[in-house]
Amino acid sequence: MPNFLLVPIGTKTGLTSISLGLLRALQRSGRRPVYYKPVSHKPTPAGDTEAAIVFANKLFHLNPPRPQPLSKVEELVGAGRDDDLIELMVSDFDQVTAAEHDVAIIEGVVPDSERGFLANKNAQIAAALNANVILVAAAGNYSAEQVADQINLAAQEYANSHTDVAGFIINRYHGNDSKAFAAEVAAKVRGGIPCMGVLPFAPEKSLRRVADIAGYLNAQVIAGKEHLGNRTKEIVVAAQNAAHMHHRITSGALVITPGDREDILMAASLKILSGVPVAGLLLTCGTAPSPAVQGIISPALSQNVPVLLTEHDTFATAYALAHQDQTIPADDTERMETMVEFVAEHIDAEELCRHIGQPRQLLMSPPAFRFRMMEQARAANRRIVLPEGDEPRTVEAAAICQSKGIARCVLLAKPEAVREVAANRGITLPEGLEIIDPDTIREQYVAPMVELRKNKGLTPGLARQALEDSVVLGTMMLQQDDVDGLVSGAVHTTANTITTAYGINRQHRFTTANTIRPALQLIKTAPGASLVSSVFFMLMPEQVFVYGDCAVNPEPTAEELADIAIQSAESAKAFGIDPKVAMISYSTGTSGSGADVEKVKEATRLAQEKRPDLLIDGPLQYDAASVPSVGRQKAPDSKVAGQANVFIFPDLNTGNTTYKAVQRSANVLSIGPMLQGLRKPVNDLSRGALVDDIVYTIALTAIQAVQMGK
Repeated sequence: MPNFLLVPIGTKTGLTSISLGLLRALQRSGRRPVYYKPVSHKPTPAGDTEAAIVFANKLFHLNPPRPQPLSKVEELVGAGRDDDLIELMVSDFDQVTAAEHDVAIIEGVVPDSERGFLANKNAQIAAALNANVILVAAAGNYSAEQVADQINLAAQEYANSHTDVAGFIINRYHGNDSKAFAAEVAAKVRGGIPCMGVLPFAPEKSLRRVADIAGYLNAQVIAGKEHLGNRTKEIVVAAQNAAHMHHRITSGALVITPGDREDILMAASLKILSGVPVAGLLLTCGTAPSPAVQGIISPALSQNVPVLLTEHDTFATAYALAHQDQTIPADDTERMETMVEFVAEHIDAEELCRHIGQPRQLLMSPPAFRFRMMEQARAANRRIVLPEGDEPRTVEAAAICQSKGIARCVLLAKPEAVREVAANRGITLPEGLEIIDPDTIREQYVAPMVELRKNKGLTPGLARQALEDSVVLGTMMLQQDDVDGLVSGAVHTTANTITTAYGINRQHRFTTANTIRPALQLIKTAPGASLVSSVFFMLMPEQVFVYGDCAVNPEPTAEELADIAIQSAESAKAFGIDPKVAMISYSTGTSGSGADVEKVKEATRLAQEKRPDLLIDGPLQYDAASVPSVGRQKAPDSKVAGQANVFIFPDLNTGNTTYKAVQRSANVLSIGPMLQGLRKPVNDLSRGALVDDIVYTIALTAIQAVQMGK
């Protein structure tokens, strides 16, 4: 197994973020990396776990040993026991590499002015662990020539110790053209050492929580304690009157002001009440607002805004925050996840993989799945309509998708409403993002809709009434091939308008009806599809599973269950997963009996008969399907048992309960539901969907459009 030691050139290189980001980049490539950190970068309080170890566990489900504390390193080196220190590291590293993995990423030691003895430790570690070195430099405002000189000097030191330098990574580049900068540096680096990535300086990827600021200043929380997780995009020091300051109170701003500056507090309150999500208020000089002012601003302060109070004056507070350590705290997994993804996006994993060689087995790991899904969506370049066009999460997701080329999004909403949401939320609307006022296009879909539903007695008047619903309008746009897919459901919960227009029975057997009903009536099912079903992609720690049906069909028949299995297998294949389909039951093989078991047996037989090219087996209990040792014991002749990655549940009750139990208990990301069986791609969102959930669903929909020939 190849080993790589990441060595910093100087301080403040972001070494932990780079190391973990490199892990993510390797996972995206289907590799199985492990992580090891030999020495803590700074003293860790007794009983606390090093932040890097916490992140390795929570984000990568790895369990590396704790780094040697600096105190222990100082003790051993001071006593002339360097060999004992290296032996400890070798022993720890052997624990890390005991499992089946493809590559090890080792985070090097960061020297500092107080501990000069650490300067030569990286060379010793590289030699002891048989590791190639990857140099990590911080560009800052240095020229390409200056960065290259630093890399050449560091590389020469390792060449003298007969350690190979596999490449270099540049962090915190302040320029505008990272590719050109990388090429310029690489041209000046001796020995043909390749550049494995240049990371632009992006402070917006590592935003402090208000809680971090409160803890750092030892500030009192006088209101909004439950909202201390708000991210601080900007520190705004109110050094002028309200007339000059109000325009600076924007989304994510932490406003610093003395507690007796009533004009600033009033201006901030008005901004908050107008929908601007201010991160928080930080009151200085130990002065809280007067009771009269508190009464006036209290409605604003109840809008998810924490209020802090510090005894320091405004200047001292601002100075302290400007010099706050930017190290990501161990409890801020969200911030580190953002940084890890950012690093992975800018790492040339293929360059590193050339050093690694062929993996033992490529896995569809969660990072690999997400990365490939986004790449497929970009290649698809499809136009996706979002009927809930002025919903804040939807606006942000559309902006992300448009700016990253994931899809060409169309927001159905009043343009002024979308712009207001964007302004209040600090969302930059990218060039090319379409915003269509429904009132300007509704009439053109009346006649086509009447034609589609003429056998049901639909009149132009009823069609216009139905088209007032943006989901119906978006569905008609899809039906007429004006868009390639539709994503909805973040706010729509009922189907009253549709029910009135179509006369659909309220006891319709499908769930998520607001999205599915118009699709069934206007889009209809795909050729050969007997029903519409759904799957969730469950991003388990090691690989991605497909669960179906967990959202649509309450009590499928054996024939329908067979079709769900086939649909789900095809969906898995569309996203790079080689399907091994388990038909789930409370019984494995012939161990149980009853109507429910017989249904699964018959469904398995029908699915195998229809698609002999697919690996489908059942009935299988969940443990027999997913755990190799149990599978070998309970179903030794099965080609699916113990290896299943597509799980078909016998009914909605079982499927929905299982996916939610796994999602919450195992803390895994689930992407979906993705609808299957429609002629054109339509997907439903949970009302609690996060922005990332909507982005993923848009990407899924774009890929489906290609799969369906749209």
